[in-house]
Amino acid sequence: MERIKLFFDCDTGIDDALALGYLLAGKEKVDLVGIGSVCGNIDAASGARNSLDLLNLAGFTFTPVAEGERDYSHAAYHCVSQHIHGQNGIGDIRLTPAPRAIESQTAAEMLISLARQYPGELHVLATGPLTNIAKALQLAPELPELIARLTIMGGAALVPGNRTPVAEANIAGDPQAAAAVFRAFNNIVMVPLDVTLSHKLTEEHRLQLLNSGKPFAHALGAMLEIYIDFYEKTYGTRACAIHDPAAAYFAIEGLNHCLAPKVKVVVDDTQGPGRGQTICDMRGMYKGYPVQQDANCQVVLKTDIDLASVLMDKLMTL
Repeated sequence: MERIKLFFDCDTGIDDALALGYLLAGKEKVDLVGIGSVCGNIDAASGARNSLDLLNLAGFTFTPVAEGERDYSHAAYHCVSQHIHGQNGIGDIRLTPAPRAIESQTAAEMLISLARQYPGELHVLATGPLTNIAKALQLAPELPELIARLTIMGGAALVPGNRTPVAEANIAGDPQAAAAVFRAFNNIVMVPLDVTLSHKLTEEHRLQLLNSGKPFAHALGAMLEIYIDFYEKTYGTRACAIHDPAAAYFAIEGLNHCLAPKVKVVVDDTQGPGRGQTICDMRGMYKGYPVQQDANCQVVLKTDIDLASVLMDKLMTL
């Protein structure tokens, strides 16, 4: 079976690290051809370094990592996630610095280069704000025709937001970038809070990772402590949401065993109370979600896959 060629655009915090672990453990299906960092959970420079150090910990020393946009498309970056991801983005654990350097090209330049190298084959997984993707669109407007599929972790369709009452954090970080991406692409898979908050890793899962004897898994178990501390307020129990790893799963495995209607999605990039909302046209739900003529996005609303078990099976091998 030919492996999926994947570019991973991320703001490497804790759930991005979990997603990276899933991708690395699935190397029989995934050819991770590049990683780009973007400001979000942590600044872009620290995110790139986190990705490099995690790759080094897992023994993947050849995957190129590029630093992406340091600020949002229309606003300066300011980190607001320290209480969720720690001061360094990965739960304040310390990793051995990777000997390799960050690539000289930017994340947007790397994405464009890979899309032209693998036209129609390259898949993109974006688990942070969509600033790099929007920047690449500015530089190469033909990008949507070159990419096989764009899978994003972001948005909220039929559930509340987590940054504001209506906006999910990745989209809320850079609504202008997200709006531009949703206007340009018609082959998006959106993995929103509807599904990611419905699946959890528990304290028991964390302890399994921590005590696994595997270096990457152990690191994940250590960094999950602060992440679960935060999500305990949401769930009332020691557990955390499965955000970015869910998007990684669907990027690789596709949308079998899912309710994922293809609908029109636009992003509110105004300055009003709806800023950052992903407005999903779900008016066809009563007819079984017929495909809309102007649909641009498959929205994953739910799945009967046990994402926690799938994720743990992969992570325990690293």
